[in-house]
Amino acid sequence: MSAEAVRAYFEQYGMDGRIREFDVSSATVELAAQAVGCEPMRIAKTLSFSVGGEPVLIVAAGDAKIDNSKYKAQFSAKAKMLTPDEALALVGHAVGGVCPFAVRDGVRVFLDASLRRFERVVAACGSSNSVIELTLAELETHAHPEAWVDVCKGWEPAGA
Repeated sequence: MSAEAVRAYFEQYGMDGRIREFDVSSATVELAAQAVGCEPMRIAKTLSFSVGGEPVLIVAAGDAKIDNSKYKAQFSAKAKMLTPDEALALVGHAVGGVCPFAVRDGVRVFLDASLRRFERVVAACGSSNSVIELTLAELETHAHPEAWVDVCKGWEPAGA
């Protein structure tokens, strides 16, 4: 159901033809990068958290990891990932296909600074075997983020 909702969302913008579906899984950064044929860091992974009982999505570069101290400073809470059942119920997408498109009402979306290094990124489309390549501007338009945040580590160039 979730992949159909994402396809319908992009169809209204004439972008559904850009969704790629694979015969293999694209459920992890590594699998998506292999399926697409790109560097893992260009995969825009969507991480799902609970903040005060509400669902929060953080879209980050494939090589970035949540920095607990930055996260706590941003959200005034400890990073608590949603369980697979919670992600499906609260966000509307199953783990492996979680994306910031066609999500349930009340889901807060944030884009992480780790993505700013790229002109184009590849994001999931609601299933464990579908993706779409977007410019950063398109991601910003279609993810409807509340804000850009800096809550990740491990992606910064040496000396940064």
